Amino acid sequence: LMNLLPVPRTLELSGQTVPSRPATRQRDPSQRPQGYELHIGPDAVELVAADDAGFFYGELTLAQLAALHDGDLPAGVVRDYPDLPVRGVMLDISRDKVPTAASLHALIDRLASLKINQLQLYSEHTFAYRNHQDVHAAASPLDATEIVALDAYCRERHVELVPNQNCLGHMNRWLAHERYRPLAIAPEGFTDPYGITRAPMTIEPNDPRSLELVRELLAELLPLFSSRRVHVGLDEAWELPPERIDDFLAWAATLRGLPELEGREMLMWGDMVSGRSDQVARLPAGVTVCEWGYDDWYPFDERCAILARAGIPFWVAPGTSSWMSILGRVTNARNTCQRAAAAALAHGARGYLNTDWGDLGHLQQPVISEPGFAYGAAVSWCLESNQHLDLGAALSAHVFHDTSGNLADAVLSLGDAHRLVTPQFPNMSTLVMNLYYPQLPVGRGLTKGLVADELDEVERRFEAARVAAAAAEPERSDGALLRDEVAFSIDLVTLLLKDARARLHGDGFLASVPEDLRAGLGAELDALTDRYRDLWLANNRPGGLDDSVAWLSNLRQAYETGEPDPNWGGIRVPTRE
Repeated sequence: LMNLLPVPRTLELSGQTVPSRPATRQRDPSQRPQGYELHIGPDAVELVAADDAGFFYGELTLAQLAALHDGDLPAGVVRDYPDLPVRGVMLDISRDKVPTAASLHALIDRLASLKINQLQLYSEHTFAYRNHQDVHAAASPLDATEIVALDAYCRERHVELVPNQNCLGHMNRWLAHERYRPLAIAPEGFTDPYGITRAPMTIEPNDPRSLELVRELLAELLPLFSSRRVHVGLDEAWELPPERIDDFLAWAATLRGLPELEGREMLMWGDMVSGRSDQVARLPAGVTVCEWGYDDWYPFDERCAILARAGIPFWVAPGTSSWMSILGRVTNARNTCQRAAAAALAHGARGYLNTDWGDLGHLQQPVISEPGFAYGAAVSWCLESNQHLDLGAALSAHVFHDTSGNLADAVLSLGDAHRLVTPQFPNMSTLVMNLYYPQLPVGRGLTKGLVADELDEVERRFEAARVAAAAAEPERSDGALLRDEVAFSIDLVTLLLKDARARLHGDGFLASVPEDLRAGLGAELDALTDRYRDLWLANNRPGGLDDSVAWLSNLRQAYETGEPDPNWGGIRVPTRE
């Protein structure tokens, strides 16, 4: 029964099974919000709850129990309620994938079945604003009619669809156009805190035209949602130096005071002031801070304590760790989600927002995010009963519907393959560094310590995972697609291991790899790129696909010439010496 997802707070079961039957419902105001009790006996199944959400979640637990007992039910009592009132998922639809309606519906169904009750679609430029077609023309954006329909679909499943529109930083898709460039703080571009050269990203908060634009966007977007919340972003406004913190705080206060936001809870990311007690205390009244951290060393406890002492409402925001990894970082995701949930409980967070980003082309396949979604849902529902969850068994039973268990075994094993090599990075897998930045050397510099013996171990793990995935029997309607996504992911990173091994035979730079070897890598990458396009279109709209493929095309060009673009991705190539 630990295979339930999430595991209920209290299970008192006799070990006997009884025939399944519809539950009789009894409303009891003394039950906690969203909570429920199940009394399963030989003659009746009673479901007691205080609200409709409680009835919904009780029925979900009954369905999971029946699935685990061949259609029967275990006799006994289940008492359950959530740790946190808001348990959300944020899906990045701006870098670069905008899912089809069908794949969004399927995702919402899965999340709702895990007792997730909020969805945010992170948007920079992928809503079809009436007066800004030049920004979203190539993006296959969601339009007003689709948002209204999606909102209704979510409501039927006790999921709140929350608008999410970045309103300061991450406006590069807007500022790339001459029409909007004058709004940029740094119209000619800048270097971010990580040393990466970037095109302009942040609008100037002191320019009245910036406020005019943001107000127009919010006025058009917000009425489409039944939610009384809105996430306005405000993260990573890198062009605002520390000495301009007053301007940042004034912008946050201006947004909070907009008539367009009247009667709505304003959510914002916390990173611009995170950990700084003096600045946290100056946040405007009426904002809720989403404290994000994506590595398992992130000090959620310390940062949440600062927010709590300042009396600032806050949520925690960990992540699935799937992005910039191709295969995921499963242990990191588990630990980060667990630490976030513990800090949320310790310091009085009001919500939990599990994020799934698409940085650098959104190259990871959807299946890779499923472990992070599932574990985040479990620990945000009840940390005590779920922190030691048997994630493989739970995924097999309730996400993949795979009685063989092989698909979950493969995905979880692949998700920790990056841990088999010595060099490790925050927020990224070492195994794919040479895909994103082929101009960087392998085995020296950032990847110093990477050796062929470690690559051998990774490849052995891949082969075992390949066999397991091929033998999987997921009963989901997209079961074959799930196997294809895993196989593609293995094949792509296997190519990168061949690349790395060839570089280790030389001086670490791609130019030291013989031309015939590079030609073979290029031919393999061509076939993989074709498969990638097919997999993309199985779940997503065509907009953004070419931008995503550009990361693969850049690598392909590097194999062709042996001389990678020295500035690709804004990272300058070190000199060969």
